[in-house]
Amino acid sequence: MLAAGGSKRLGAPKQLLPYGAGPLLGHVLGVARQCEFDQLLCVLGGNAGEVRDQVDLGGVEIVENVAFGEGCSSSIAIGLQALDPDCDTLVLMLGDQPGVEPSTVAQLLAGRDDAPFAACAYDNGRGHPLAFARSTFSELAALHGDKGVWKLLDRRAGEVVDVSIAGPVPLDVDTWEDYEAALAVRRNVHS
Repeated sequence: MLAAGGSKRLGAPKQLLPYGAGPLLGHVLGVARQCEFDQLLCVLGGNAGEVRDQVDLGGVEIVENVAFGEGCSSSIAIGLQALDPDCDTLVLMLGDQPGVEPSTVAQLLAGRDDAPFAACAYDNGRGHPLAFARSTFSELAALHGDKGVWKLLDRRAGEVVDVSIAGPVPLDVDTWEDYEAALAVRRNVHS
């Protein structure tokens, strides 16, 4: 789970925005817990102290990325260092993307087979979560910047399985408008 962002565009810790019965990151970690991963890692960075104080991190291994300002690739690299050595598949989720469901992750993993890379192919484009085979971990660790993972998928396009997922790419929260839109989607789903 990548949750190290400093929330520059939002101006407040997005991990802590109210969402459902708790903070946004708490909701997304709850989804990840339902996926029954063998290991659940969460990379924190910006506002890490506040997040530790206000988010239920039970069952979650926390890794802190002090270089979070260098982009999400630095968080991926830090997270990879903490992975169980027996891990054969990494599922990359975003801590600011509350619309992902456990069924999305299940579909991604089922559709991946044993491909090195798998992405969710939503109705309006490719998005997270993403899945990576162990054979790709060294390439993931060497990425730079915020779009490094997408560049890797483009570079290795012939080895990426796009798994069809009904619906639009779930919103991620980077701005107040994104947050309001994510809340509106939640209201519509739960009404």
